[in-house]
Amino acid sequence: MSNESLPPGRTSAVAIVAVAVVLALLLSACGKGGDQHGGGFPPALVSVQEVKTRTVPVEFEYPAQTAGSREVEVRARVTGILLKRNYTEGERVSAGQSLFQLDAAPYEAAFARAEADVAAAEARLGQAQRQAKRYKPLYEAKAASQKDFDDAVSGEEVAAADAKAARARLNEAKLNLSWTRVESPVSGLTSRALKSEGSLVSGPDVLLTTVTQADPMYVNFGLSQSEQARIKADIEAGKLVMPAGGKFDVAVKSDDGKVYARTGKLVFTDSRVSQTTGTADARAELPNPDGALRPGQFVRVVLKGATRPNAVVVPQRAVMESPQGKMVYLLGPENKALPQPVTVGEWAGDDWVITSGLKGGEKIITDGLMKVFPGGPVQVGDPNAPPPGAPGKAPAKPDAKAEPAKPEAKK
Repeated sequence: MSNESLPPGRTSAVAIVAVAVVLALLLSACGKGGDQHGGGFPPALVSVQEVKTRTVPVEFEYPAQTAGSREVEVRARVTGILLKRNYTEGERVSAGQSLFQLDAAPYEAAFARAEADVAAAEARLGQAQRQAKRYKPLYEAKAASQKDFDDAVSGEEVAAADAKAARARLNEAKLNLSWTRVESPVSGLTSRALKSEGSLVSGPDVLLTTVTQADPMYVNFGLSQSEQARIKADIEAGKLVMPAGGKFDVAVKSDDGKVYARTGKLVFTDSRVSQTTGTADARAELPNPDGALRPGQFVRVVLKGATRPNAVVVPQRAVMESPQGKMVYLLGPENKALPQPVTVGEWAGDDWVITSGLKGGEKIITDGLMKVFPGGPVQVGDPNAPPPGAPGKAPAKPDAKAEPAKPEAKK
C-alpha cells in the first residue's frame, strides 16, 4: 500500500515509527561497541618496545670559533722607507720568506764603515802586539824599564778591546742591513698590508701585517658553570665515565651541519671562570693541512669519548611533548596507554637518554601514537602495515581444505 493512499495524519505516524526504529538500532550498536572500546572507537594499533639499559657514547656540543695556532705581528726592526711589498695579500707564505723590503742604502754604508773600523782596529792591535813582543826580552835583560814594558802590555790589551768593539759594531751593522728585508717569522696566511710603498717605517712600533699559522688550527669555546657542575655530579654518581686523561676526541661542524673530515684533541681547559661570561675557556687542536678551516670561523665543536654506563634509552619518536614536559606512553594493564613523565638527557644516535622516569624493563609505545590518548585502549601490532585489500597487498590464499563451490544447476 503506497503512502499516497493513506490520509495525511496516518503518513506522519508511519514516518515517526520508521525513524524511531533506525535510532534504536544505532543506539543498540553503539552501546555494544561502547562497552568494549569506549565511545565506539576501535583500539589504536600500536608498536611496543621494551625499555633496555646499555652503555652509550656521550657527545657534548658547544658553539666555538676557530683561531690560528700562532698569530704573529710582522714589524720592521729598523727605520727606513718601504720600497717594496714582496707577497700577495691573503696568500700562504713560508717561514723566512721576504714580505717587505726597506731602503737598504743607509745600512749598506754603515756596514762598510764598520768594516773599515774593524780593519783599522785590527791593524792597531797588530802594532801593539809587536811592540809588546819587542819589549819583553829587553825587560828581561834589564835593558828596558818596568814602566816601558807595562805600557807596551797595556797598549796591546787596549788595542785588543778596540778591535773587539769594532767587530761588535760590524755585527750590528750587518744585522741592521739584514733587517731591511722584513721576513715572515712563521708559515701561514697573510693579511692585508697596512703600509704602502714609499711610507716611512719608524721601526718596531709600526705594524706592517699579520701572519696566522692555520695548521694546526685552534678551536676556542667556553664551558658554563652549570654545565661543569652537571658533568661533575654525573661523574660522582657513576652516571658518566670520562675518557682516559680527559683527552676528548674533537670534531667540528660548520654552520650548514657538515662535519670537518679530520678530528683533533682537547688540549686545554682553564681552571678559572670568567667573571664576564661565567664560562671557563677551553681549546681544541685540529690538523688543517689543506686549509679547509679558516681563522675566525664560527663553528660547533663536538667532544667525543665519554660514555654513560647502564643508561636508559628509548627511541626519539617515542618521546612526546605535554603541557608538563616530555612524556612517553607505557603499555599498562588491559592494554591501556598510560602517560609517564620523563626527563631526557642527550641524544644517543636515534635514541633519547632518559635520566629519570624509567628504570628499564617497562614496555613503551613507539609507533601509532597519533591515535593514542591517556587511558585509551590499544592493540599491539604494526600500525604501518597496509590495511587488508590495499593496493600492493597480496590477496589471501584460499583454504586448501575448503570444498570448491558447486556450479549452479541449469534451469
